[in-house]
Amino acid sequence: MRKRRPLSSDETRLWAVIARSAVPLKGKRMPELLAEPDAVFPPPPPPPPPAPPKPDKRKGAFALADPVAAGATPLAPPRPGLGFAPLHPIERPVRRKIGKGRIALDDRIDLHGQTEATAHGTLLFFLRGAQARGMRHVLVITGRGASFGSTGTLKRAMPHWFSTPEFRRLVAGFEPAERGHGGDGAFYVRVRRP
Repeated sequence: MRKRRPLSSDETRLWAVIARSAVPLKGKRMPELLAEPDAVFPPPPPPPPPAPPKPDKRKGAFALADPVAAGATPLAPPRPGLGFAPLHPIERPVRRKIGKGRIALDDRIDLHGQTEATAHGTLLFFLRGAQARGMRHVLVITGRGASFGSTGTLKRAMPHWFSTPEFRRLVAGFEPAERGHGGDGAFYVRVRRP
């Protein structure tokens, strides 16, 4: 068996603080703490000062780091999160109406048998077209991943894709589909208005 290395003084102080917060098991006693258990750890170093502005080669003057401060207008108003409105789940009554056919699906796409990379690009192209054509609700079929050797990669990857900026421009929300539309192997997607 290998010898354990001795604890450093910082590690010993940290262990003393942790050990004091624990309650010993019945029949056991609290470990003896070394001196200075209440020693205060040094504060983290201060952040480095901001870099001075770099000279602008075109004008010979200093360029401002913030284009808005320089008088340029921003491309889009700032929003919380990744710069886009948060994803909202499709409301339960709307989801049920879609499942029963009272609200028609505008289009559908089946990603069965595609690799993750291919499905990502295909879905992105499909949703861009759906948004351009003014569609509101679409069905994305990923498959359950229940067949032999399948792990349901697309089903697991799709929520991660929808959290990326490229999809956040296109998707307002999504929910698993009703059984008639594929259940766990499909999603209703609400397309964001352009």
